[in-house]
Amino acid sequence: MMDHEFRLDKYLARIGHSGPVAADLATLKALQTAHLAAIPFEAIDPLLRRPVKLDLTSIQAKLVEGSRGGYCYEHNLLLRAALQAIGFEVTGLGGRVRWMSPPGSPLGPKTHMLLKVDLADGAYLVDAGFGACLLDAPLQFKTDIEQTTVLGTYRLTETDGLLWLNAKRDGSWRAMYVFDLHPQLQADYELGNWFTSTNSTIPLTTRLIVERLSGNRRIRLVDRALTLEARDGELTKERTLANAGELDDVLRETFGITPPVPPEDIFRRTGG
Repeated sequence: MMDHEFRLDKYLARIGHSGPVAADLATLKALQTAHLAAIPFEAIDPLLRRPVKLDLTSIQAKLVEGSRGGYCYEHNLLLRAALQAIGFEVTGLGGRVRWMSPPGSPLGPKTHMLLKVDLADGAYLVDAGFGACLLDAPLQFKTDIEQTTVLGTYRLTETDGLLWLNAKRDGSWRAMYVFDLHPQLQADYELGNWFTSTNSTIPLTTRLIVERLSGNRRIRLVDRALTLEARDGELTKERTLANAGELDDVLRETFGITPPVPPEDIFRRTGG
């Protein structure tokens, strides 16, 4: 299979979308919701020091045909391919992650992928791969207004020509990432992917991070801590996985992931 042979039918079956599709907002919202419910965010490969391949053939084999998820580049390259196959006008952008950065600290490299989708009523920010806080719906490219979704409250702001995406947490705003509107090339993503999946300063190479959305719940696994969250990150339930068997059960039953290696190999890397 060559890169241009994207199988939209298999993608729609994978996310469980059986309705009509058109290049409109209703379809965009429906696909993002279904995608995030069906395909989990997971960075098991970087944790295991396994290469992350960004050619569309490999992404389809892993996320569509295999029982796996992926991280930002994989999710958003896949979603972009699906949207373009339907007829959407999509631009791939690059973001600088701020989620764990202290306010006022210098900006880091572009290590995140997001999408701009242009519709008749304006542009929308679409992102299926920000694993710290999965964005469950498209957001309008409008600054300084609160935009609510089923699971969160978000706001875009602009400073010195850069756009900041913020999420409300505990009554205050937390920066997710900062970006501009310069289109990114595949080579830009390949470089960011290499850095993100190999550099020891990136959390994905040292911690197990898995997340998916299910209706009005956000389900997240960080190392051995499994949490359920409601709107705006409100914690509703938490438990600690005790052993590799419990990890295997959670990956398979909660996230729909077939581990690529024995679960003991993953559990040992979670650190406790």
